[in-house]
Amino acid sequence: MTVQNFLFRLFLIGPLFLTGCSSINIEEYKDKSPELVLEEFFDGDLTAHGVVKDWSGKVIRHFNADIKAYWREGVGVLEEDFVFDDGEKQRRVWTLTPDGSGNYIAEANDVVGPANALVSGNALFMQYVLRAPYKDGTIDLTIDDRMYLVSPSVIVNESKMKKFGVSVGQVLLTIVKK
Repeated sequence: MTVQNFLFRLFLIGPLFLTGCSSINIEEYKDKSPELVLEEFFDGDLTAHGVVKDWSGKVIRHFNADIKAYWREGVGVLEEDFVFDDGEKQRRVWTLTPDGSGNYIAEANDVVGPANALVSGNALFMQYVLRAPYKDGTIDLTIDDRMYLVSPSVIVNESKMKKFGVSVGQVLLTIVKK
């Protein structure tokens, strides 16, 4: 193998090793405040405001959403109604079921299978597969969703989207409790 070939391979593969070693654990936020208590924050009317970025970081859409959040027999329900800048409307309804360990099982109408919602300190992390509209059909995207309570009435949320392990976009949004 030539030096040029070695450097070329290192350039292509090296970032994969660095990415694999840089995973952030939810427990790193256990002492961060304000403490995120889902039953308190996700109760009542909320709004969300955000942008969708493509793989290069370019903003390709923006949106606003109204969220009705409530708890019934210990299970949380988030009814999210999105309106995008091009007029498209989407509805997602999440259920949050406590799992007995302080975390939750999260399910939604356009999510493939249940997601584990991990809560620690001011943070909530979820990974799931989102079945999103694409052209004349749908596409399954792996979502790494991270939320941070930054004040008693504001959550900052970043969601990284991947397909076949490759980054295809990101959603940045703020959720505000009315």
